[in-house]
Amino acid sequence: MRLITSLLLFVLISSCKQDVPKPSKTYKSVEIQDIYNDSLSIRAIELMGDGTLAFAANKGTYGLYFPKKEQWATSKQLYDSIPLHFRAVAHTSNDFFMLSIENPALLYKTGDDGSMKLVYKEEGEGVFYDAMTFWNDTDGIAVGDKIGDCISVIITRDGGETWTKLACDVLPKAVEGEGAFAASNTNIKVLGDKAWIVTTSGTIYYTEDKGDSWINIDTPMINTVANQGIFSIDFYDDQHGFAVGGDYTKPTVNTSNKMRTADGGKTWELVADGELPGHKSCVQYMPNSDAKTLVSVSNSGIDLSNNSGDSWTHISDVSFYTIRFLNDSTAYAAGKGRISKLIFKK
Repeated sequence: MRLITSLLLFVLISSCKQDVPKPSKTYKSVEIQDIYNDSLSIRAIELMGDGTLAFAANKGTYGLYFPKKEQWATSKQLYDSIPLHFRAVAHTSNDFFMLSIENPALLYKTGDDGSMKLVYKEEGEGVFYDAMTFWNDTDGIAVGDKIGDCISVIITRDGGETWTKLACDVLPKAVEGEGAFAASNTNIKVLGDKAWIVTTSGTIYYTEDKGDSWINIDTPMINTVANQGIFSIDFYDDQHGFAVGGDYTKPTVNTSNKMRTADGGKTWELVADGELPGHKSCVQYMPNSDAKTLVSVSNSGIDLSNNSGDSWTHISDVSFYTIRFLNDSTAYAAGKGRISKLIFKK
């Protein structure tokens, strides 16, 4: 009996210990180490499954960084001898993908011989693609500006070998001039079977079935003129999300440009309204932070929040377009002429 009682007490104590949340780390500064410099505009980076960093940029340039060896391998993709401008990249377990922004839109994937193979082409007035990602190794999505009555959405169901553009009767009707900002390849966030797409009109397009059906969600994000709207979205889990934006022509304006959800994106509330930062082009949750630590980048530098976006600290003036976390203290960021390793400090 004494043994049984002791075991029960041990189980109860262990259960109580497991229920106590670990305190979140609080970061105050960042160390920036440039790992790649060139005369490029780099708005799309992607961490592959093995920790390799991939990027694609303007001038048709794309490449891989192997951190263990601290080595780069870069190449150029031409179309009819013209260098392309890439602002959207994605990956599966086996392949890397990159999508050019303008007419014609050209989507490439890794070919069997290691070179890039064209798997989707779209021509026409107004064609402009902004972001791309995958739910899993089979299903992927890319989004572009409005053509006809809806924004442009293409879907793959075979690992990126073929892509199909959704008909406008599948998507909500878009407002005049609606599109997405090709600023950081973070206009789309996927989790499970869900996806959230953010647009220039301050609207979120939402699907729960990997793009088979969609609804619109209105938000309080500023969107009164063409250069305003939502620039970037991230989710920590399927309930807690954050989005940033503003007006890229007025980067110090800090009203109605930061918002948060705690119900999976159904409703959004403005946070730090009228406080720094102003316009931001990319936001990401820090891993293992219990949805509390956020980092946002733009031309104005790096801003950090340790309290789910309620308040922010400006920690660097160094300009970046996009950022991706490797772990809960290290990230890669890219911008004009550089890719850097960011190490966050307590």
